Amino acid sequence: MTLDAQVLQSLTRSEPGAAWKTLVEKALDCCSPPVRKENASNDVAKRDREIGALDHFLSTGGWDLWQSFGEHVERTSDRLARWWGEQTVGAGAGKAILILDGLSLRELPWLLQGAEARGFALHTVSATASEVPGETNEFARALGFSARTQLQNNGGGLTHRLTPTCTESVDYPWKDCRELVGASVNWVFWHHWPDSKLHDGAGAGQGLDQLTRDAAVQLTSDDFWDFVERLATGRRLVITSDHGYAATGNFPDAEGDVGQFLKNTFKSGRSKAGASLTALERGPFIPPVALALDSPHGPHLLALGRWKWKSPGGYPTLAHGGLSLLEVLSPFVELTK
Repeated sequence: MTLDAQVLQSLTRSEPGAAWKTLVEKALDCCSPPVRKENASNDVAKRDREIGALDHFLSTGGWDLWQSFGEHVERTSDRLARWWGEQTVGAGAGKAILILDGLSLRELPWLLQGAEARGFALHTVSATASEVPGETNEFARALGFSARTQLQNNGGGLTHRLTPTCTESVDYPWKDCRELVGASVNWVFWHHWPDSKLHDGAGAGQGLDQLTRDAAVQLTSDDFWDFVERLATGRRLVITSDHGYAATGNFPDAEGDVGQFLKNTFKSGRSKAGASLTALERGPFIPPVALALDSPHGPHLLALGRWKWKSPGGYPTLAHGGLSLLEVLSPFVELTK
């Protein structure tokens, strides 16, 4: 998308809360319309480029807005805990959460189209924030779990934020996942796709194209929607993710001192933990290419915007943990059958 004068003026003159509301709404509006399966790669790549205009603003004139990101965009973990506590459905009805690890707003159309085609009622379609940094373990801990693996085989326990519930965490085919959903009233099911696919193809060519094609198959399959229907039977269901991802294979190369700084600082990743980050560690560049942010997970230095750089073995073409909109925003879809 092109940032016209009115939008740019709104972003630069608004209070941070209003600016973030505009940014999230623009990203959601860009990613929500239907996608044609036969043209999915082109459609998704086009939308990714359009949201690049927002990322460009956030890494140049509006980079200071990232300091208020966690304050003004509700974290997915908090939204889930709040939603869980708000559900007072009738006797015999329950609630369920399906976490698709690494799902981004790019995949939102498949959920909306599939739900409509299969007779689900959509109650909420929004976007929420990942943890900072946007990583799996940080999200698990924000929900009160020690790690994603704790959810396996109903091992979630009674001290997390989504009690009482039955839990599961696997990377099985959807058909097998359906058989794991028993008669328990409440469910939290954390599936490792698409993050497992993201990392499998992260270093091989155009990762975004490969993942888009796989998402088009997975999220339109009867097996996936049979699994969703099993979770939603007798339950109000939310589908969301722990974080999104950046299509770093399509980012421009950082050259010279900038590229060397990013390589030395982040290696093949997009964040670095640090108890005290000196000005030298943050980099001398204005506008910055890395930002130091504090969060419930401690201070971190995070790669800012759309850059890739040379690193041993090649920089991955799909990644997460840094600061770009499609890696820090997650779809939040609430539905019933």
